[in-house]
Amino acid sequence: MSNFITMLPTLLIGALALIMFGLGLSLTPGDFRRLLGHPKAVVLALVLQAAVLPAICYGLVAGLDVPPVLAIGLMLLAASPGGVSANLFSHLFGGNVAMNISLTAINTLLSIVSLPLIANFAIDTFAQSGQVVPMQTAKVIEVIGIVMVPVAIGMLVRSRAPAFAARMDKPMKRFSMAVLAALALIAIAKEWNALTTSFASIGMAVIAFNVISLGLGYYVPRALGLDKPNATAIGFEIGIHNSTLAIYVALSVLGDFQMMLPAAIYSVSMYVLATAFGFFVLGRQRAPLAAPAGPAAL
Repeated sequence: MSNFITMLPTLLIGALALIMFGLGLSLTPGDFRRLLGHPKAVVLALVLQAAVLPAICYGLVAGLDVPPVLAIGLMLLAASPGGVSANLFSHLFGGNVAMNISLTAINTLLSIVSLPLIANFAIDTFAQSGQVVPMQTAKVIEVIGIVMVPVAIGMLVRSRAPAFAARMDKPMKRFSMAVLAALALIAIAKEWNALTTSFASIGMAVIAFNVISLGLGYYVPRALGLDKPNATAIGFEIGIHNSTLAIYVALSVLGDFQMMLPAAIYSVSMYVLATAFGFFVLGRQRAPLAAPAGPAAL
């Protein structure tokens, strides 16, 4: 059992890489070229992610009178780029996966600068401790590798063996759902003690931030005229943050266990709320999804 626990992080990374490979099987280079035809969607997603959400998060922690160390932790989460799971949720619930993958890569690169800036602002505002968050280049490269390399391999396989890619579409989606359930259960088990002790202080702020992120990411693009696949992609992209990166910065860079509690709670609530959001969006998109699916549908 102890060997399994030791190997679990590696197994999870492997599972996520396999999911990204499955996404690659459904994509072609043309899907990414089509992003050039959606400049408004790309710019809107980046503005929401890098500027609007951190501002909303600041308003939440100030309005709810969140304790300083937990406020910094939640701001770390808001400053983190979209998580790998955003691509998976978008794949399962009819979003433009090519846009998700591209936005994840762009946001992750931008976080090299934006995360330290926002984190240092939060530290100066709430703690005045003088701590500095360096640029997490190694972690950024790791996330890009988990996302981009398997996707590229999947796209290569699709170009060489399109029949195989078509056969694997449904099995990969079912596997993805199983991995989602496993990740949620693992997160609950791993962080149970921290969740139960800290929820009263930070839980409502985390849940409110998660719900606002998802809703803002979907309804603002829809209000500005974007179609549902692109709005769904943006909703998941800015609604699902890389909590692993936030936890890494809190523990490894700042050395504060309490500071990672907002991301720990989020790592559980995100799966529940994002799944509920996905089924709601999917329910509103059943008619379009009933049409024959293919790369153009992404």
